[in-house]
Amino acid sequence: MKRELLKAAFDRKKRLKKTRIENNTKPLTPHKIADVPKGLYEKCPECQSNFQLKDMMKNEMVCPTCQNHIRLRAVDRILMTVDKHTFVEKGLGYITLNPLFQDGYEQKIKNYKDQTKLDEAYIYGYGEIGSQPCIIGVMDSYFMMGSMGSVVGEKITKSIEYALYKRLPLIIFTASGGARMQEGIFSLMQMAKTSSAIKKMHAQTLPYISVLTHPTTGGVTASFAMLGDIIIAEPKALVGFAGPRVIEQTIKEKLPEGFQRAEFLRDKGMVDCVVHRHALKSTLNQLLRMHTKGGV
Repeated sequence: MKRELLKAAFDRKKRLKKTRIENNTKPLTPHKIADVPKGLYEKCPECQSNFQLKDMMKNEMVCPTCQNHIRLRAVDRILMTVDKHTFVEKGLGYITLNPLFQDGYEQKIKNYKDQTKLDEAYIYGYGEIGSQPCIIGVMDSYFMMGSMGSVVGEKITKSIEYALYKRLPLIIFTASGGARMQEGIFSLMQMAKTSSAIKKMHAQTLPYISVLTHPTTGGVTASFAMLGDIIIAEPKALVGFAGPRVIEQTIKEKLPEGFQRAEFLRDKGMVDCVVHRHALKSTLNQLLRMHTKGGV
């Protein structure tokens, strides 16, 4: 009897131990790999190659593998284009309002200001390119996709008027999704305002060079972007009004390959030339020298 009791107790202890082990068993998981610090690497959206951001900045954000021109921040564009210590920013202090009282619009603007450290999606000022003075303006597609609201339209107009006041050539780099829908008709009216200001540039025979970068679409394309005396585009930049998918659905036809890309527009006569980013500064310097009084 004693032997049977001992055996029963041993079996019960064995079963309890087995149950405890089964309850504590967890599936094996791979070791967690530490996340790559944000901002250390840049992935090319075209070929998916990864590169160190510092190396990409030295290469002006052009992919060494496929030569894809990656989108630039406005500040980086200015630093790459103008001579060192020559840029003087103008048009500070504008405040974006909410004219249509759209829910969440004010918070969205605040978030973009915090993320980009800009007051809006356009920067302009005085600068020199190869010692040639000019007024330069750059749209930032990282601020609400460079959309043109009332403040952006006003700053673009002010940059044109500043060029008129200083009697200097004007260069504008465009990168935009078009009119800012949160501002409705107030945004659409910026097309007329900027276009009428460009007309004054033409009347005063002051050079206006428009540089189209990826992407330039919507109301920006339909206004000042395509009114340049000289229109330059970066390789493979998307330039158009409506998107290709919308056009295909409207006309019920398949669009040709490369439709709305910079090279297609050049071949159709809508763009004067397509210039690689590495050659853009020297090209702008040459154009300024050719079209400025006393230039060679």
